[in-house]
Amino acid sequence: MEKTIETQVLVIGGGVTGTGIARDLTLRGVKVILIEKSDLNAGASGANHGLLHSGARYVHTDVKAAMECRAEGLILKQIAPHCIEQAGGMFVAVPGDDEAYIADFPGMCQRSGIPCQPLDLKDAREMEPCLSPDLIAAFGVPDAAIDPFKLSIENLNDALNREGQYYDHARLEAFILEHHRIVGAKILNLETRELFIIRAKIYVSATGAWADHVAARAGVHIPMVYSKGSLLVTGRRMATRAINRLRHPSDGDILMPGGVVSILGTTSVRMDSPDNLFSSVDEVDLIIDQGRQMIPALGHRRYIRAYCGVRPLVSAGGGEDRSVSRGFSLLDHAKDGVDNLITITGGKLTTYRLMAEKTSDMVCGKLGISSACQTRDLTLPKTAGGEWTEPGVALGRKFFSRTKGDPLLCECEMVPASAIDAIVSTIRKNRGKPDLLAIALRSRIGKGPCQGSFCSVRVLSHLYNREEVAGPEGADGLRRFLNERWKGEHALLWGTALAQSSLKEMIHCGLFCLELEPQDQTGNQ
Repeated sequence: MEKTIETQVLVIGGGVTGTGIARDLTLRGVKVILIEKSDLNAGASGANHGLLHSGARYVHTDVKAAMECRAEGLILKQIAPHCIEQAGGMFVAVPGDDEAYIADFPGMCQRSGIPCQPLDLKDAREMEPCLSPDLIAAFGVPDAAIDPFKLSIENLNDALNREGQYYDHARLEAFILEHHRIVGAKILNLETRELFIIRAKIYVSATGAWADHVAARAGVHIPMVYSKGSLLVTGRRMATRAINRLRHPSDGDILMPGGVVSILGTTSVRMDSPDNLFSSVDEVDLIIDQGRQMIPALGHRRYIRAYCGVRPLVSAGGGEDRSVSRGFSLLDHAKDGVDNLITITGGKLTTYRLMAEKTSDMVCGKLGISSACQTRDLTLPKTAGGEWTEPGVALGRKFFSRTKGDPLLCECEMVPASAIDAIVSTIRKNRGKPDLLAIALRSRIGKGPCQGSFCSVRVLSHLYNREEVAGPEGADGLRRFLNERWKGEHALLWGTALAQSSLKEMIHCGLFCLELEPQDQTGNQ
């Protein structure tokens, strides 16, 4: 007989919005279970450029979204400062950019309540020496950088500390419906292949681009647009601030600081499905070609990784993907004949807290709970489980003088064995499986210039020594980990990156034979 678990609210989707909803509801005293078919931030929350928007990017195309970003950015800087780098931002223009748009930009920012400071071109280049000498305009705006992985981890940890529950690798298989209501959700544990049922009073889909897939299990259709955006990671940090191209939102027009690296993007490519995506060579070439127009060094910089995500856009009709609103959609499916299903999708990373607040308000209204939202003012606690997601974080901890009993397992990102132990402890506490992919999601292993060539084996050996893994599962996990890194490498293999990738192939395929399929328990392939 299938195991049944009871709760008040089931939240589906372990991105920043889902974890934010879990935290908001537990703060109101609501019992919550959060499930995720993969692991934290597997969708758009883990595949963005980490820009905490001032709103200036949307002052022409989406004023409502611009104003929401401005207001929420100010709140997040107050309640989650440990997740944010107050980098500041610039909008810069080069010859050929629309001079009418440039002239209108300060006024558009003012109408949206966004501070915008004209900069002398000489001063702008002194502030950011990487900028093109051909600049024709520059403005300063209050952009910032935010760590989406740390943000989700901290929201989840606070929810768990308030008696929330989390199940990863738990895929929704079906809803059980009776009389226009969902009375249960059939969930498959993807690791054990066991089915179980979660019965809740309210079901919330916070699955981003997969919102229509989830709604379809209840017989509901949501018109989604799947817009893929690709980004590139440079080998080192190129600029202090977030640098935006001063034009209508387009391709390759944002360079973001990310600790010791920079992130350049993005693109907008219409896709038929949100699954099985990768960055193409054409996208990489386009991003670099556009980016070097405002920062010439991007034309010959080493890139260590390309990655992509799908924007969860809800469309009412045709038109270009960039013309679809970046505001969020909160849908009560009672109008569709399912009384206790809610979908929240769309929006921006910057507005996740507002999205969680509005969703939780709707949930509490359906439950007859009058508790008010607290996330606007209550600081997001800092926890040990979220300390190792930031690039270069170890440099500020002076691990060059660490003890002999705490070896570095990842030299590119200076991640010591003690950090791996702390992450594994957190994963175990949350009933997760501490394989290489789960550890990499919560740390910086595999994200440096070697892209896992050496740290993967060191960390895996450490896990074997600590008896966290056993038998062939470690090698299988290593194969999955390296395949994930390969997805981000194959579109930019030239120069040093090609040499590094070839070395990794020789180590892991030539020596360890990881290109072979895993063996079954009888030893047969």
